Parts: sequence; C-alpha cells; structure tokens
Amino acid sequence: MPNLKEAIGLKKGKKLDDLEHKSVEEPDYKPKLKETQLELLNYQRELAETKRSLIVIFEGPDAAGKGGAIKRVTERLDPRILRVHSIVKPTAEEYQHHYLWRFWKKLPPRGQMVVFDRSWYGRVLVERVEGFASEKEWKRAYDEINSFERLLTDDGAVVVKFYLHISKEEQLLRFKRREADPYKHWKINDEDWRNRRKWDEHNAAAEDMFEKTSTVEAPWTVVAANFKWHARVRVLKTVVDVVKDVLKKA
Repeated sequence: MPNLKEAIGLKKGKKLDDLEHKSVEEPDYKPKLKETQLELLNYQRELAETKRSLIVIFEGPDAAGKGGAIKRVTERLDPRILRVHSIVKPTAEEYQHHYLWRFWKKLPPRGQMVVFDRSWYGRVLVERVEGFASEKEWKRAYDEINSFERLLTDDGAVVVKFYLHISKEEQLLRFKRREADPYKHWKINDEDWRNRRKWDEHNAAAEDMFEKTSTVEAPWTVVAANFKWHARVRVLKTVVDVVKDVLKKA
C-alpha cells in the first residue's frame, strides 16, 4: 500500500470549488517573483552537481494559468539542463504501448530538470471523464502511478506536483478574453467549451486523484489560481522550498 498524505492546500473534507483565492498587489509581486526566480536558478546549479533530478508536474482545468506559471518557473533558469514537455494525445505508436511508456524517454537525466504541462495523470483525469480509459483501467492506474513515482524517487528524482484550480466563473471570463484577443485566440477551441459541461466530473476525478496519489514522496500541492500573480509566486516558492530541503539532506 502507498504511504499517502493529504494534498497540500486542500483541507480534508473540502472540495476544489471551496478553495479560498488570494491576491497579490503589483508592488509585492514583481520583487518577490524575481527574488524567488534567482533562488531557483541558484538551486538549479547546485542540483546539477548531484545525482538527483527534478520533475515538476502541472495539472488543472483549461485556462487555470499553467502556461503562465511554467513560464515564470523556467524563464530565468539555465536552458541547457531544462526541458518542458507539453503533453497531448498519444501518437499511433504510443497507443500500442502501456500509457506510461511514452513518458520514460521524457524523464530528465540526473542533475537536470523537466517540467510536464499535463502528464501521466491524464489517465485518471481526462481519460476517465471522457471514457478514453475503461473504469478498470483508470482505477488500476492509481497504484501504477504510485509505483512509477516511487521508482523515480527511490532513484533520486524529486517529484513536485501542482494542480492549479480556478472557479468556473473565472474560467468563463478567461475564455471570453481569449476569444476576443487575436494574440490569444489560438488558446481556445471547441474542446475547451465542451470540457466546461463536465466541470463537476473533472473536479470529482481530481479530488479522487489527490486522495489516492498524494504520497509522502510526491505530494500534490493544490493552488487556488483565480489571481495569477499569487499562483505564480506560490508555485515558485514551493519548488524552491522542496529543492532547498532536498539539497540540505544531500
């Protein structure tokens, strides 16, 4: 049995839509962002001299700010030892293998860092909700994923998992802004609108995921992301704190 713990940021018995969303004022945001980015850069260089790797996972509903958070995490880091993977539907070849197969070659070498914009958790999120995986398959996936991540952490990988959540009302506002902005119109499509109709099902899948895959070795951090500045600083600070703690123990 996996050694489970509660998701960080979501109190026991609470639902995703119960999250309290906090804001950050601009005079506080920009200095804090730069300070934390510099800290992460320094720790990235330290990590490069170790046998550990860093894997950062982002999940969450459409328009929750995952891309913006990833940009702030990575924009001041050394790109030579960093990769970002945006996960889309499997290729024809990947469909012929176990769903975890396609992630193996995307894992970072020791001393390097990888960010996943969506991940293997698609099995218990969108694949569950949309019926792309059978009930037997997605229920089995909780143990498979825990075993997979335990294998990685036992080998020295540091796994940091974020779920950015926004309210349904905030998502609608962001969708409308994307439709109206010619520079962001590519971010919105029919699938995004279709996903909104299954809001409750997606939330239920995520809450089950926290309960079954938030482990001591790789806990979930749930970030209330209605206010983008707060979410970005929270994400950066969490990554910094985790890496700093790991390096202290090295």
